[in-house]
Amino acid sequence: TSPTSSSGIDVVRNKIKMFAQQKVTLPKGRHKVIILDEADSMTDGAQQALRRIMEIYSKTTRFALACNASDKIIEPIQSRCAVLRYSKLTDGQVLARLQQVVELEELSVCPDGLEAVIFTAQGDMRQALNNLQSTHSGFGYIDSTNVFKVCDEPHPLLVKGMLGRCVEGDVDGAYKVVEELWALGYSPEDIMGNIFRVCKTYQMAEYLKLEFIKEIGYTHMRIVEGVNSLLQMAGLLARLCSKTSPPAS
Repeated sequence: TSPTSSSGIDVVRNKIKMFAQQKVTLPKGRHKVIILDEADSMTDGAQQALRRIMEIYSKTTRFALACNASDKIIEPIQSRCAVLRYSKLTDGQVLARLQQVVELEELSVCPDGLEAVIFTAQGDMRQALNNLQSTHSGFGYIDSTNVFKVCDEPHPLLVKGMLGRCVEGDVDGAYKVVEELWALGYSPEDIMGNIFRVCKTYQMAEYLKLEFIKEIGYTHMRIVEGVNSLLQMAGLLARLCSKTSPPAS
């Protein structure tokens, strides 16, 4: 097996091609294996060269390509491969692994700390372990406050309180929370991302949650397009509150 992460055409034409050409004695049904990591960073020229090598040496060599964005792999290569898609890990899977690490490393944690690590990881085990280690290195104790300090994300409890004010139609109370997050220096994208993630699991009427997510999505789109002012955030809160407040007579 020959692992490589190089992306240039020279590597494909030389190193990879030379390995594919090698004549080796293997048991019947066995093949040489070439693993290309970060294949989505390969140039189009390198991918075209690889495509030809895959055709010529397919009887003796197998190719495994790992990538994060499959749309960056040219169609001729995709059509020659079996595409396996790996979804993000569930919160339960991440928690189980974190608990093993905590026990083996004898870390000081509290339940809300692990919950915070899972929230920030978003299904990425590597990110979860990095955040766990960073919090332990920085504070020696893993609780939600320390985790969100290390990850520098708006605290979900603040966001949850803000959504609760919106459900109650209290626009002033909701605005105070957003104003506080803004003063702390969080970017509008970070604030919007956490509002959406908290809203997904917030206990409210289903029809209302759908309306909230729709408005959050529209505002997130405007912010990404460049309209990222505090006024835009205030407008979102006003629209969310209007979904729950009775119309004025």
